[in-house]
Amino acid sequence: MTDAPEQDTVLIEIGDRIGVLTLNRPAARNALSSVLLRRLREAMVTVDASDEVDAIILTGTDPAFSAGLDLKELGSTGGNLGAGVDDTPTVPTRENTVPTKPWTPTSKPVIGAINGVAVTGGFELALQCDFLVASDRASFGDTHTRVGILPGWGLSVLLPQAIGYRRALEMSMTGNFMAADEALRFGLVNHVVAHTELMATARRLAADIAGNNGPAIRELLASYRAIHRLSIGDGEVHEAVVSRDWSRRTFEPGAVEGRRAAIMERGRAQRAQ
Repeated sequence: MTDAPEQDTVLIEIGDRIGVLTLNRPAARNALSSVLLRRLREAMVTVDASDEVDAIILTGTDPAFSAGLDLKELGSTGGNLGAGVDDTPTVPTRENTVPTKPWTPTSKPVIGAINGVAVTGGFELALQCDFLVASDRASFGDTHTRVGILPGWGLSVLLPQAIGYRRALEMSMTGNFMAADEALRFGLVNHVVAHTELMATARRLAADIAGNNGPAIRELLASYRAIHRLSIGDGEVHEAVVSRDWSRRTFEPGAVEGRRAAIMERGRAQRAQ
């Protein structure tokens, strides 16, 4: 089975003042290859710069939102682990480390429409959205420690803010999944809707945003985000230092490949419960 052409790994649809980005590797459960990550960054820049877009929706082609980093690539070259990261050989310190994001911060709000599982790196993509609408088929899991890597896109900062420190710690330490109804109850997502209503609901919210004064929306969003940055302090820098130092000292693609089958089987078993 060959992968989709690069331009097809993230689909772009613009209409009614809304830009929809769809992760599109369904056979791989929208796993994050270096190709997809590069395309996602480019697509975000494109829709954010469009004068025809006031709100952005990020979703996935069924059956998953994203199963996280592509373990096949991670277990062979490891190229997707460092995608978008400064790979200088310097030992990471607080002074020389800048937190990285899966995409350049947008000027327009990003709604995550979570249509299925959002796991590890895919979970981090969801957390980078400004707010989330979830299908009743959605679930969330942090399996970084099962893979043998550490989060580098803000999960250890953003997840405790969303659901509380102790609950976040439980998710990260166990690798257990959180179902959509739990995610709603704990404040991780704003809405849970029937799967068939997911995109319609996300589009209605995006249309509500687009119906307001665009410059005011963007200014208020920037203010919200700046205040949020103040509230998390140096947490993202600390995470980035720890993540890069861990990868520099311990990451071996072959070890990931050896764990891959067990990780996938455990995920399937948990989601079936």
